[in-house]
Amino acid sequence: MSTVVNYRTHTCGQLRREHVGQTVFLQGWVHRVRDLGGVTFFDVRDRHGLTQVVVRAGADGASAAKLRPEVVVAVHGHVEARDAAAVNSKISTGDIEVVATGVEVLNEAKTPPFPINEDVAVLEETRLRYRYLDLRRPALQHNLILRHKVAIAARRYFCLLYTSPSPRDRTR
Repeated sequence: MSTVVNYRTHTCGQLRREHVGQTVFLQGWVHRVRDLGGVTFFDVRDRHGLTQVVVRAGADGASAAKLRPEVVVAVHGHVEARDAAAVNSKISTGDIEVVATGVEVLNEAKTPPFPINEDVAVLEETRLRYRYLDLRRPALQHNLILRHKVAIAARRYFCLLYTSPSPRDRTR
């Protein structure tokens, strides 16, 4: 894969069974890596969800060998349906996987001081020191998105309340 600027075609939580056969370009953080000899599986994560990527032997094994959690990657590949036995009903993209034709490491990452993809107890001091990493955790992502939705709803309500004409104004 070249360093030409490519924009993602889908977010990581967007792909479903109806996308099977399409060529996609994803970007995100590596969530988890599983190397099974000739085949490497890894999950790509962005704020919208997870997608499993498969790198088969000979596809782009050099880049796949460098993968570890929190490395930022760009993946080019095509969507395939998973076998019935391999379907993961715990995630929304569990029916599909992306078979990579190219994997590019966009940014290396040091090993984080605490696991981001697991909900484990971490000292408050450590969480505050590495706040930028803590905000990637699913529970905090959920809280930030909920806060955003509440603020937007309140803003729309008060905007309607204070900008709509009063009954007295309508009679003039």
